[in-house]
Amino acid sequence: MNSMQFLVTTVFDLYIMIVILRIWLQAARADFYNPFSQFIVKATQPVLKPLRSIIPSIGSVDLATLTFAYVLCVLKFVLLMLIASNGAMAFSPDLLIIGLMALVKAAGKLLFWVLLLRAILSWVSQGRSPVEYVFHQLTEPLLSPIRRIIPAMGGLDLSVLVLFLGLQFANYLIGDLTTSLFGPIWYGL
Repeated sequence: MNSMQFLVTTVFDLYIMIVILRIWLQAARADFYNPFSQFIVKATQPVLKPLRSIIPSIGSVDLATLTFAYVLCVLKFVLLMLIASNGAMAFSPDLLIIGLMALVKAAGKLLFWVLLLRAILSWVSQGRSPVEYVFHQLTEPLLSPIRRIIPAMGGLDLSVLVLFLGLQFANYLIGDLTTSLFGPIWYGL
């Protein structure tokens, strides 16, 4: 991977995660007055405010934000292919499918990092961090059903580990399916 591919991948991945986090904050009805939530809103608002006037929400689904995240995923691969081919590239409909798969994979990566940071913050801050509070609001709807099936054993909460295993399985499954369909471009995710 050359330096431009690294830069494009890193910048797009970080901003895609911020946009997905905005979707997730809205879906979880997290505290929007939290400083962390305010950062996410301010980082996405300049683009989303005009988009929302064009693309309406359907029920509780914010289509403008979801569309923006999807377009960012597709644009990331268009730029990566332009860099790899030295500017000569024809648009392929496969990019639309790859963009959708990249969006799903980015959401899984974000979930992984939020769970990992929540676990680390629980050892360090012990509930006093505003970031930890938002992470708790985001992940608790996913962890509580697992806790009902597998209760804490000896004071250890294994629900995060079970969710990590499920995420890793899903990641490998998506990788196997897409590599067989699209070839090595999937490694750019």
